[in-house]
Parts: sequence; structure tokens; C-alpha cells
Amino acid sequence: MEGRRVLVTGSSRGIGRAIALRLAQHGWTVALHYAADAKECEKVRKLLGPKAGGMYSADLANPANADKLWREVQQDGPIHALVNNAGVYMPIDFVAAGDAALEANHHRTFAVNFESPLRLTRHAARHFVEQGGGKILNVASRVGFKGEGGAALYAASKAALINLTRSLAVELASKNIQLFGIAPGWVETAMVRQGMEERLTEILETIPLGRMGTPEDCAAAAEFLLSDDASYLSGVVIDINGASYFH
Repeated sequence: MEGRRVLVTGSSRGIGRAIALRLAQHGWTVALHYAADAKECEKVRKLLGPKAGGMYSADLANPANADKLWREVQQDGPIHALVNNAGVYMPIDFVAAGDAALEANHHRTFAVNFESPLRLTRHAARHFVEQGGGKILNVASRVGFKGEGGAALYAASKAALINLTRSLAVELASKNIQLFGIAPGWVETAMVRQGMEERLTEILETIPLGRMGTPEDCAAAAEFLLSDDASYLSGVVIDINGASYFH
């Protein structure tokens, strides 16, 4: 994918970091995004070397910052693909939580997981129309299909992202714009590490392949979807869960 530039949100760690590294290995120039941890993002930038296509900070809990992020990345060069990876996972007891806590959870969860990706997707789509085409990959979650007790708002935000992906795949196909998603199950990332440590035996019993997913598993699927090998696919959301759930 030489000569093509991709913006990967949340690329300083976890799945986003793995996607950034994998895409760079396959020729992409990668624009890196982080919310607050500049040191970790700088480590990724150094690993990318000449394939680093800029490093940008934006707190996507304020969706207006998504607009600013896109403008900054676009000012530095053309963009051929967008990966909406940045996300937050904030479990909450739907009944017992106070009204203020539920509202705060709802606001932050949807701002980061859906509203900011929505804005970035709209900017990307307009840019890709002018450019003659492009690709958008959204990192969703298994719970966007199956739901999860204690995480209703997170699951709802990922379900919204999945159906945005599918609907725009149909709407934008004639403009040579492809949309994809990946829906990871349990993955070894910092965002869920505490839950894995406490429930590892229980979790592994639900995964027929017998191991946790890795960020690299997710990155491999992402790289395929953004490659020319997936030129006849759009609207596809690939499950990455070790055969633990089908729909």
C-alpha cells in the first residue's frame, strides 16, 4: 500500500498500536492519534520510522475535537483510509447507578465510541468523494452484537457503530468508498486487563480456541480489510473471538 496514508485513532496502545504497526509493515504511512499519553505515542512513532505520517493529540470525549483532528491531519497530506479505533469501556450498574453517574457514563461512552467516529467518518467520506475513493474501518466489539450485563451503554454504542458501518457501506458504495468493521471479543489489552486477571479461567472456558485474542489478531484482520485483496467487500464486520460467539 505504498503511497497511501491512514489515520488510526487511539494508536498509542493496544489494538490501535498493533494496527498502526501492521499497516506500516505493509506499506501504509500512518498518522498516529492519542488522547493524552504523548510518550507512548512517541514510542510508536519511533517504531514506524519513515512510515510515521504525523502524530496528533485530541480528546475525543469532546466530539468537536474530532473535527479539529481531521483538519490537522488533512493539512499535512492526503488521507486514503481512516481507522476509528479509539474507545472507552466503562461498566455501570444500570439500575443502582445514580442519575448523574449514568448520564456521565452515557455522555462519555457515546462521545468517544460513536459521536467522534461519526464525525471523522463524515469528514473522511467527503474527502474520499473528492479523491475518488477510500476506506473506513471501525473497531467495534462482540458485545455490539450480543450485549453484556453491566455494560449496556458500551454495548449500545458499539451496536450503533456496527450499523453505521453497514448502512454507509450501502450508501457510499457508488462513490468507491468501502466501510468495514472488526468485532473483537476478549483481547489482551490494558483496557480490559483487570477483568481478565480476575476472571481468566472463566473467560477461557468460553473460548473454544482456548486462548485470549491479541491486538495482533485484530491488526491482521484490519490490514486485510484495508488491502486491495478486500476490494469486493464492504459492510463486512469480522468477528475476532476464537469461536466464542456467532450471530
